[in-house]
Amino acid sequence: MAEEISQGAVHNLYYSDPAPESGVFQPTLQALSVKRIQTPAGNTTERYRVILSDGQHYLQSMLATQLNPLIESKQIDKNSLLKLTGYSMNYVQGRRLLILLAADIVQAQVDQKFGNPSAIDNLGAPGANNNSPAGGSAPKAENSNNTKPAVQETKPAQMGPARGGAAGARGGRGGAAGRGGAGGAGASRGGGGGAPMGPLYPIEGLSPYQNKWTIKARVTQKSDIKHWSNQRGEGKLFSVTLMDETAEIKATGFNEAVDNFYEKLQEGKVYYVSRARVNIAKKQFSNINNEYEIMFENNTEIEPCDDDNVPQVQYKFVPISEIANVEKDQTVDILAVVKEVGELGSITSKATQKPFAKRDLTLVDQSQHSIRLTLWGKQAENFKGDEQPVIAAKGVKVGDFGGRSLSMFSSSTMSLHPDIDQAHALKGWFDAEGMSVQYQTYSNSGMGGGAGGAQAIRPDEIKTIGQVKDDNIGTSDKTEYFSTRATINFLKHETFSYPACPTEGCNKKVVEEGDGWRCEKCDRTYPAPLHRYILSLSIMDHSGHIWVTAFNDVGEQLLGKTANELIELKDMDEAAFSAAFTKAQARSLTFSCSARQDTFNDQTRVRYSIRRAIPIDYKTEAMNLAKLIEAM
Repeated sequence: MAEEISQGAVHNLYYSDPAPESGVFQPTLQALSVKRIQTPAGNTTERYRVILSDGQHYLQSMLATQLNPLIESKQIDKNSLLKLTGYSMNYVQGRRLLILLAADIVQAQVDQKFGNPSAIDNLGAPGANNNSPAGGSAPKAENSNNTKPAVQETKPAQMGPARGGAAGARGGRGGAAGRGGAGGAGASRGGGGGAPMGPLYPIEGLSPYQNKWTIKARVTQKSDIKHWSNQRGEGKLFSVTLMDETAEIKATGFNEAVDNFYEKLQEGKVYYVSRARVNIAKKQFSNINNEYEIMFENNTEIEPCDDDNVPQVQYKFVPISEIANVEKDQTVDILAVVKEVGELGSITSKATQKPFAKRDLTLVDQSQHSIRLTLWGKQAENFKGDEQPVIAAKGVKVGDFGGRSLSMFSSSTMSLHPDIDQAHALKGWFDAEGMSVQYQTYSNSGMGGGAGGAQAIRPDEIKTIGQVKDDNIGTSDKTEYFSTRATINFLKHETFSYPACPTEGCNKKVVEEGDGWRCEKCDRTYPAPLHRYILSLSIMDHSGHIWVTAFNDVGEQLLGKTANELIELKDMDEAAFSAAFTKAQARSLTFSCSARQDTFNDQTRVRYSIRRAIPIDYKTEAMNLAKLIEAM
């Protein structure tokens, strides 16, 4: 088995300049150890470090997250043999780090370590004059004794025409320099639509520790330009989502970067991007699964790329019928036919007091359900839904008011007539039979609704509170859902709301400062907050009781007032304030709830939240009981 290992390969990977190409050089190495590394708070994707050996030397490598299943299934484990079929050599703090993008498993279970390898970086920094070991099986790369690292340092004086030619020469693309100019800001990246300067990095391999990198990526989403004004001044920003075959990442430009790049970056196009800054991602502003994000700067370079060999947007479609099982405020990808297009309307922003365009679409699919999707701003104004098109929407937000609804927001994308097999099949089905189907709808007219609506809960879904406890619902690692019919027996008066940001769709808690209420997410100060319910109440049936939390929409339904109105009532009329709570007690409702385990102060318990509160249709319930009696 030892003869299968590519001896000398680690030395070639670490010291050759340029580094061997993964499509040409595919060595077989042994995994000496596999270790999970700590990721930034808020990032749920596991990352792994693997030490790879050729029997003589070993080096550090990071696994791309798409290889995580190989770790979890033990196909990559201690002493496993791997054939490296896709990788990138990154230059980080004076050392080279291998990013493993693809691998074939030669043998998963191996009982021994081959050879007595030593650390490759003990021989000196990458680029030092280290000859390849004798008898090495790896091909010797041209200029393997060069003293320059893989990602070459480029001085400002070298920018301009000379830089464009050098980039073309190193990239093997040829081509003369382009626009040139002082400071090199207009330097071309070579012929053929622009060649990258130096080796390309995968998005998966980017980190704040790299100073010089170039990525080739497709723009899958571009936001509108957003303007802000606060005590610190005024400004504008936009963001794009960039994707290659390894990962997605968010990139944001402010002020001058908006002028430089907003019109240049177009959705669906491929670009070379370099000389930007990589930061830790701010998860509150993005739903992209990446621990880092890119910031465009004044010297950032973005060039179009004619090579279209970059993946298109990748979807994980959820049928409309299953959206009822998706938690509120989560995002989903959806493929559907636009059955109806609503009139263009507007709402007034609570923050700016300016009108904001909106338009509702009615979507349907083969699950024979329909749902409302709301478009905003320019997208609502420009949408043309003639001839009932198929749309593919990525990252749309799930709402929970009056059933289920969908809404586009800043990082969502939508494509009309997508050229994918599922879209063609859906359009064919709709044209053949879908136009005459009676679709089950998610009601959006209020929290009520009879048994005939799609939001009605079937009798066999109802659990008693005792059954909820006996079945240990909510004690697993994931959020679980249940429905119960119960009576409200107490509501807490003391803390029933929190001061929230008044900006539409934000809802984050604001903090009172000397000159108003500060929202860190929106980076703005407001004269007054918009209070939102976080109501704690006890519900009971014949089998027991539980404490549950009702948030704003359900709180308004139960108390019949907004949280702001109730706070004003408390200040003006304490008796009327108490009466509002008393009136809500002793009401029996069907509650759709979620349950999740939570640990606080070393104590673990299950927290229950109300997703919907549905008035009981006593006529329908009486008929259901009669059927049960007849069946006995």
